[in-house]
Amino acid sequence: MACVIVPALEAVAVSLVLRRMKRNGTAGSIWRRRLEWLNAMLWGGSFLLMIEHVWHGEIVPWPPFLTAMSNPAETMLMLEEMGTVGVSMAALVTAVWYVAMLLADRAGRASAKTAST
Repeated sequence: MACVIVPALEAVAVSLVLRRMKRNGTAGSIWRRRLEWLNAMLWGGSFLLMIEHVWHGEIVPWPPFLTAMSNPAETMLMLEEMGTVGVSMAALVTAVWYVAMLLADRAGRASAKTAST
């Protein structure tokens, strides 16, 4: 239902951090590039989830947009899903990104070590 909202909110937060980094002149920093990867992963995943939810009729183009919000009895279920499934998905994407950054660092150090010998 509304689990897509949590990763999308994380994507918005990362986008705001990236915008601030750009304003502060840290446009070429390695952390900016890494956050751009995370941002792309979050926005891409949120977009695919949104398409899936539209396909199954859980998101509609008229207010209140989420079918779970049309019935007050389902609102608690929707919030519970956001708190469990949505948070889990956002945390998993962030964890995969973090592991990818660790592997990229390790590969970069290994190639620098081989180049210096």
